[in-house]
Amino acid sequence: MDRNIFNRIPLGFFNLLSSGSDNIINAGCLLEIYSLYDREVSYRISRRQLRDSLALYIMENNIKLSDEEDDDEKSSDVANYIIRKFTDADCGWLTEEVDDATYEKYIVMTEAGIALSEFLLSIEKPEKVEYAAYIYNIYNTLMNSEQWKSDPYVNAVKYVYNNAKALANSLKRLSTFIRKKIEELDKANKLDKLTEHLMEYCDGEFIREYARLTKQQNIHMYRGCIRSKLNEIINDMEIYDLIVTGCAIEEDISEYDADMFVMEMIDNTKRFLNEDYDRIMKDIKHKINMYIHIAVGRIRFVRNSGKDAQGNVEQVLKLLRKSIDEGNLFEELPTEMLKLYKIDNNEYIDRASLWTPRRNRSVKKAVTTETEVLTEDDRLTAISELQKEAYNPYSKKKMKTYLDKQMGNRTEIDSLELPLSCKEELLADISAVAFCEENGYEVSVEDGYIEAHDMILRKFKIRRKPHGI
Repeated sequence: MDRNIFNRIPLGFFNLLSSGSDNIINAGCLLEIYSLYDREVSYRISRRQLRDSLALYIMENNIKLSDEEDDDEKSSDVANYIIRKFTDADCGWLTEEVDDATYEKYIVMTEAGIALSEFLLSIEKPEKVEYAAYIYNIYNTLMNSEQWKSDPYVNAVKYVYNNAKALANSLKRLSTFIRKKIEELDKANKLDKLTEHLMEYCDGEFIREYARLTKQQNIHMYRGCIRSKLNEIINDMEIYDLIVTGCAIEEDISEYDADMFVMEMIDNTKRFLNEDYDRIMKDIKHKINMYIHIAVGRIRFVRNSGKDAQGNVEQVLKLLRKSIDEGNLFEELPTEMLKLYKIDNNEYIDRASLWTPRRNRSVKKAVTTETEVLTEDDRLTAISELQKEAYNPYSKKKMKTYLDKQMGNRTEIDSLELPLSCKEELLADISAVAFCEENGYEVSVEDGYIEAHDMILRKFKIRRKPHGI
């Protein structure tokens, strides 16, 4: 096979996309031209129509090929210039034809030009892949002999092989995409950037599709039937002879080579379904788990070491703690407000979470600040607002009570047994898991996912810790 693609395309095919050649303008105009053919029955449009549509695109986007080209009336000249560039023999993106009947000039996209446009579009907006559809197509095709009995090679063996190969390639791309996300996450050093990566991961199409691939369209539900049907087809000598003959005609090879070719396709299909699929899915699962662990670890690191808003809050709490020790805090606060400041019982403050400023700031001159005395109504309103803000329905203590109630006398509970009828219950379940370790429980992650209120959660089990641990 000749793998030198330059034997099939003009030598200057990629020149208009190189740096220093108005590559952004050229790529944009090519995609605009390609979009015009969507409304046509073929990749053939009159030159005048193409010029007018391209001139409108150029005018709307204020495209100029030089500083002199700044008149709206010259957009048609720019469009003509671009069409001439694209139809040049050295470029080969477009070609010009003259209609035999009307002698009108038509612009036709070449096969290479169409392929280049589709490639640029796939980079700009990658097509979403429905992984599970490949498995169902393979199963459905083999189980319905009416679909392939007229040509068992093209409609059965080759079709199944192509779907298996497409699924393998798609899953490999998924695995690579996850690895790229992990690498991006490892470089992130800001909390908002880390959160953006994690949310993009959780909201991404591929994680929902992966969940479907491991549940509704799990290959283990179809693998045995697919394997048995493939064996049945190749063991039926009458059908197998038709397959070999069809392969020889379709691929233009001898029947001996066709026999070897068909067996290789079937063996590769079986190997993918039996071995490669499990190996790829295991690698994807490992990378998904690694992604989550890295995300959580990086977020904890940034939150503990960063000089951000949380660090400022921790500094304030440290000063409050110091004031309590000195006995000069809360002296003038009403008794009902003291309930809002239980800093002694705050179990989330430790020495590792406090950040000490590297520079000590000294007060160089005295500053007088005027303070406003609150009225009784203002004071009561402020107390009420503080009480509302301080209320936390998902605190550690409330979550222990909640989990004890759900657990009852049992030693463990499955995630499917927890209430999920509303978002409040879902948040309570997540908070209960977050406080498990501190409330005397342990969590183990299970295979599979739970879908609830537009969220996907990993299945899990909660167990009571043995006494003494």
